[in-house]
Amino acid sequence: MAAPEPTHEPAGIARRRRSDVHTISLYVNNKPGVLVRVALVFSRRGYNIESLVVSPAAEGDFSRMTITCSGDPATLEQIIKQLHKLVDVVHATDHTEHDAYETEIALVKLQASLHERTEILQVAENFGAKVTDYGSESMMLRVYGSSEKLDAFIALLRPYGLRELVRSGKILMVRGLQET
Repeated sequence: MAAPEPTHEPAGIARRRRSDVHTISLYVNNKPGVLVRVALVFSRRGYNIESLVVSPAAEGDFSRMTITCSGDPATLEQIIKQLHKLVDVVHATDHTEHDAYETEIALVKLQASLHERTEILQVAENFGAKVTDYGSESMMLRVYGSSEKLDAFIALLRPYGLRELVRSGKILMVRGLQET
């Protein structure tokens, strides 16, 4: 009997089942206070928002919100119903099971001596990352892709002296003509 395949999970990365992580998109009126009211709906139900991205929609009077969160699906269903009741929310949709393109961006600043840069650049090349800044003792990289790709990239770079990390949060768009 063969031994089970070892998992090559990078240190510090907890894998979640797809059903535990939810990506919700909201189409809202672009008015002051909308973000606070949306966040309060999640807060009242004890649901943690892991990432939140807000940007203008194609129509100037509206914005898109993409919220990534994890928790109980039944509670999330109640949250979405409450979001629909908010005056400034045009629609709210959980895209967890939809065919959608998802991506996020990360900027990673490393403390990098000259002799470590070759190895770092090899890792960066394998992940399609670009160098955005070189310093005498540091470098900054930009990478985009799935959350899992960014998690793996960051885990591989940690031993080189991770100094700062900024992630955009997930954005998504449903494929085809269906509205996001």
